[in-house]
Amino acid sequence: MPQLSDALVLPCGAVLPNRLCKSAMTEGVADEHLRPTSRHEVLYRQWSEGGCGLLITGNVQIDRRVLERPGNVAIDPAPTDAEMMRRLKAWAKAGTVGGNHLWMQISHAGRQSPMYVTMEPLAPSAVQLKLLANYAKPRALREDEILDFIQRYARVAATAREAGFTGVQIHGAHGYLLSSFLSGVTNLRTDAWGGSLQNRARMLLETIKATRKAVGPDFPISVKLNSADFQKGGFTNEECLQVVEWLNEAGIDLLEVSGGSYEQPRLLGYEGKAKDVAGYRGPDQAEPQKQLESTRKREAYFLEYATAIRRVAKMPMLVTGGFRTREGMDEALRSGDCDVVGLGRPLCGETDLAKRLLDGAIRELPRYEKNMQLGPGIFAPTTKVHLFRLINVFGQQGWYYLQLLRLADGLKPNFKLGVFGAFVGYLTDEYKKAWRMHRARRAAAKAA
Repeated sequence: MPQLSDALVLPCGAVLPNRLCKSAMTEGVADEHLRPTSRHEVLYRQWSEGGCGLLITGNVQIDRRVLERPGNVAIDPAPTDAEMMRRLKAWAKAGTVGGNHLWMQISHAGRQSPMYVTMEPLAPSAVQLKLLANYAKPRALREDEILDFIQRYARVAATAREAGFTGVQIHGAHGYLLSSFLSGVTNLRTDAWGGSLQNRARMLLETIKATRKAVGPDFPISVKLNSADFQKGGFTNEECLQVVEWLNEAGIDLLEVSGGSYEQPRLLGYEGKAKDVAGYRGPDQAEPQKQLESTRKREAYFLEYATAIRRVAKMPMLVTGGFRTREGMDEALRSGDCDVVGLGRPLCGETDLAKRLLDGAIRELPRYEKNMQLGPGIFAPTTKVHLFRLINVFGQQGWYYLQLLRLADGLKPNFKLGVFGAFVGYLTDEYKKAWRMHRARRAAAKAA
């Protein structure tokens, strides 16, 4: 039976030293020119020394105009200059000091780019994300732009390899661009990139093909894929299984199973508005769970879906989201439902948890989220008041973001920070970064 400490040989021949992965978490520590900084080095050195066999970066963007947040690193299609490459190499070196793999997650935010980043997001179709009035209506991509973006993914992957990253992950989940192409809610196109599932999956599959050509056969390529969108009319689990069959032929080395989007944040363990949940039958239906229970008495949010996907998938699988005990992780490996266990939020508080798990020093990870809520009753995470529910969800998310910023500055986490303070602090930090980014853009345009 596989153990957490066992190595894993990937289809391309690369070897992960153990079965624990620090999954992608957006860092927000790029400079105003969207370049890596010394804060990336400080943060990833800690995680590299922390024991995970694989680290996956936060999403590195292929388009500096449309970001997930203003602190993203972005690598545009122009040839990477010497300073950018120096910074990328320093990041890669710091993130591999422990002998682990470090993979760059490559992404495009699509319609999920906030207004303080851009007033013109880009998406397969002009379907607006309606969340806290914070997202502008996107413009539908032209076909020439789709073809350009496919090549951008490939060029960024080649840059990652040159810089010393040991693999890449193509982000096809959580409602970002590739994910929104897969969904019938956000992809209303009638050309070769929309309509049938085969057409909606075309951009993802062509991106993988171009990326493999750019990096060669011996470099790990992973894909992060939604098990489902959990949204009426969205990407279903049945469609996911078909896409996985196509991925079997695409030559990827690791499939990460996740789910949800900003509107249905299952990746955070929550559901969005009841009327938007897949399977909702009307106001007489019982209110859906807001904070999800363990799946089949296990911990991972998506393990139930991974079980079905495992029957189809020929490549190794990674599952992230909710794992908190050694027992739960061991059971997931023994069952064969996954080959690698992903950790995220606990590593925002203690970066060496993986090493302590592997050494047997601990059997359970901290559950910071259990003590995090706006308040009791109507202010709790399970409230029916959608605004308060959003503040709870994004306040918790902001709490982890702010802890990452402290770690990147060489500071210890602030465990006394509350949900509302985190919500306000995170937004304040975002707006400051956005202001600096736009100021740098204006200066660059003026100089040109």
